[in-house]
Amino acid sequence: MATSIWPAPAKINLFLHIVGRRSNGMHELQTVFQLLEFGDEIQFELNNKKEINLVGNYDGVMQADDLIFKAATLLRETTGINHGINISVTKRIPMGGGLGGGSSDAATTLVALNQLWGAGLSTLELAEIGINLGADVPVFIHGQSAWGEGIGERLQPLTLPEDWFLVIHPGCHVNTGVIFNNPDLTRNTAPITIRDFEEGDCHNDCESVVFREFPQVAEVARWLGQWTEARLTGTGACVFGRFKSRQLANQVFGQIPSTWQGFVSKGVNTSSLMENL
Repeated sequence: MATSIWPAPAKINLFLHIVGRRSNGMHELQTVFQLLEFGDEIQFELNNKKEINLVGNYDGVMQADDLIFKAATLLRETTGINHGINISVTKRIPMGGGLGGGSSDAATTLVALNQLWGAGLSTLELAEIGINLGADVPVFIHGQSAWGEGIGERLQPLTLPEDWFLVIHPGCHVNTGVIFNNPDLTRNTAPITIRDFEEGDCHNDCESVVFREFPQVAEVARWLGQWTEARLTGTGACVFGRFKSRQLANQVFGQIPSTWQGFVSKGVNTSSLMENL
């Protein structure tokens, strides 16, 4: 049976503004997605049993609820293909960290199986399937760092500085739905332009809520802020800082408290998933 390994890269949100709320409760956003070299790995092996089998190095998620399983199932239902697949996940992206790990895994599953099963769908068609799995899935399918609007699905590719980032996870899990439903969350930030972003006129609207509800995340931001501007990614729990070199990022990484986790990664404009294709 054919076996192949595919990357599922992480992302950070360089900023996140909530500019409104739709009648269905979904939030209208503005953000910039910076893709990272760091990420998960997913192994796919075709099987002739017409089954979708999933194993991974993480606990607490039932297969039926896993976005990887949902992505494979949805692709089969959409295309009418009835092939089988064995999927094995090496999870490196922290869950509940605001790094898009689940969405990236789903995107990689759609892109890989589109090729392995010979479905022949275009990138736009895959993105249309992916939005049903999560608002962040399309950016990973397109594989480009981008300006995002709507719920994050309206994308404009950006060429960003490929700096180095130190990302720190304090060990807690922040539920996106809980943060977005918090009554104190700002939902009326005035829209900005790409030029405003480039001039630094941006922030993360979720920070104040997350920092209050999860003091350990605020502690990470204060600590990292000794060396560089520290910012929450997405709804957290991860906090990142930008550095001009891997060496500088690693110097700070070497000093993080033992109770925290983290990694250093280069920011990229084209994802490892696209390079794999």
